[in-house]
Amino acid sequence: MFRVNCLKAAILAAALLLAGCATVGSWFSKDEVADPPAELVDFEEQIEVDEIWSRKVGAGVSENYLKLRPLVDSGRVFAAGRKGGIRAFEAKSGDEIWSAETRTPISGGPGGGEGLVLVGSSDGDVVALSAETGEEKWRTRVTSEVLAPPVAANGVVVARTSDGKLFGLSVEDGSQLWVYDRSVPILTLRGTSMPVLVSGAAVSGFDSGQLVAVSLENGQTLWEQRIAVPRGRSELERLVDIDADPLVAGPVVYAVTFQGRLAALELSSGNIIWRREMSSYAGLGLQDEIIYVTDSDSLVWALDRRNSASLWRQDKLKWRQLTAPLGIGRYVVVGDFDGYVHWLSREDGRMLARVRVDSSGILASPVAYRDIVFIYGRSGTLTALQVQ
Repeated sequence: MFRVNCLKAAILAAALLLAGCATVGSWFSKDEVADPPAELVDFEEQIEVDEIWSRKVGAGVSENYLKLRPLVDSGRVFAAGRKGGIRAFEAKSGDEIWSAETRTPISGGPGGGEGLVLVGSSDGDVVALSAETGEEKWRTRVTSEVLAPPVAANGVVVARTSDGKLFGLSVEDGSQLWVYDRSVPILTLRGTSMPVLVSGAAVSGFDSGQLVAVSLENGQTLWEQRIAVPRGRSELERLVDIDADPLVAGPVVYAVTFQGRLAALELSSGNIIWRREMSSYAGLGLQDEIIYVTDSDSLVWALDRRNSASLWRQDKLKWRQLTAPLGIGRYVVVGDFDGYVHWLSREDGRMLARVRVDSSGILASPVAYRDIVFIYGRSGTLTALQVQ
């Protein structure tokens, strides 16, 4: 009998894009068993977490599997709603700086760079607004839905589309400068990783399990590296999407696939430094010499980023559909499907505190400004938390 845990069933039901298939339910039989999320148990909290402000951004993402993660830049935090609204707040106080209405169904963003706030839509629009005023600068139509935040550097906006393309657009007017194209497997997870712009290159993960670096100037391939090889008889077993954002620290880039591997690569060449078996779609976090991973079963790992050696593993939140981990100070922060934010010890992963901020749940990864952690819930509420 094929066992499917509650988390994986939810991902397959809500996050799969099917081509040439009837419904996602056809992959499973009535005999399959769903493992429930771990129940939250009482513990003696070691720290006190305060809510310093909370603001409604929009209608939220409802039942859509969309990770509209906030953007923090220069003491401001930007957040987008599914129905097109974008708001900018002062990070410390929560005072609104500006609000804007794009009138497009936002599916990716906000991202930033070059003085812009950038979002992508389900209709294939990339919209650029002034980070200072919220004024719309331009919008450009690309070939399909944009599920990851567009980002900008060196005069180029880079947007990743769900049909396997990477677009380079002009910061000035959104005109197309180049496009990089890869084929998409028959079956993929609903999601794409955000490109990382560094050292004149755009580094992006693809649904085939490959990590690619292209030139920001002209979109030409600098290197390609396969992180994981699809295995198994069915398309479901062969899923190796890179939906977690690659992370860069100095000369090293880190990437992880679903049902595959976590790897460290040389940023300059794409050569593998190390890799280990790991499955994740939620994402990674970096802090000093530690890389954190939320794996596909919602186990949180702390690894030595120099050699992938395990430092600790937290398994008390198994199958709770955790977000990517955020390392901040002495803590590691993750959100879950039920709207709880969990604070773990950086030292050994033990539970330190727990607060609930959104009963609709949390999909977007936490982000931080100094010692403030921002959580964007599925209901469209942005909450600022701080350890007392």
